[in-house]
Amino acid sequence: MNNIINYSLGFLDGVKSGKTVFLKNIGLLTKEILEKFIDSNARSNPQMLHHVYEWYRTGSPDARLFDIDFSVNNVGLSFYSNFKQSSSIKNGSTVPFYNKAEIIEKGIPVTIRPKKSSVLAFDDNGEEVFTRSPIKIENPGGSAAQNGFQKTLNLFFSKYFTQAFLKSSGIREYLKKPVIYKKNLQKGKTAGRSAGISTGYAWIAKAGYKI
Repeated sequence: MNNIINYSLGFLDGVKSGKTVFLKNIGLLTKEILEKFIDSNARSNPQMLHHVYEWYRTGSPDARLFDIDFSVNNVGLSFYSNFKQSSSIKNGSTVPFYNKAEIIEKGIPVTIRPKKSSVLAFDDNGEEVFTRSPIKIENPGGSAAQNGFQKTLNLFFSKYFTQAFLKSSGIREYLKKPVIYKKNLQKGKTAGRSAGISTGYAWIAKAGYKI
C-alpha cells in the first residue's frame, strides 16, 4: 500500500517537473496553428489583414510581415508578436512602405511629400492628381485594417483556442485520461515513487506532442 501511495505522489511530482516540456510543446503547436489561423482569416477578409503581408500576397505564409513567438516561465506560457519591414513595392510607388504593418495596424497618420520634385503626383480613384502641398493620410489602411491583427489574435485565444483547438488537437481528452498511470500501476507497486516520477513526467511531456 505504501508503494502505491508513493507511486501516486511520485506521479504528481513527475507531472510538475515535466510542466516546462509540456508548455513548450503546446507553444510550438499553438504557434503553428495560430499562424495558419491568421493566414486563413486574411484570405477570407483581406481588408482586415492585408497590411500584415507583402503587397498583393495577403494570406501567403511566405509573405508574412509578422512573427509569432512564445516564452515559458514560472507563470506559464506567454505569446507575443512583432512586425517586420515590408520589402515589396506597391504599384505606382518607387520605394517600399516602411513600417507598413505597424503604421496601418495602429492607424498612425502618414504625411507624403515630394522628394525628387516640387510636385507630388498620385492617383485618386483613377484620376491623376498633382499638388505642391504635402498630403496627410489620417488612416492609411482604412478603418477595417486598424487593429485588425490584434482582433484576430484576440479571436483565436478567446474562442478558437478554447472551443476548437484544444478539442481537435486531442490535448483536452488526453489530459482528462492519464491512461499511462493505470498502465504502469503494477510497476508502481514494486518501484514506488521512482516509478511514479518517471510515469508522470513521460505523461505530461507527451501532451501536445504529436497527439
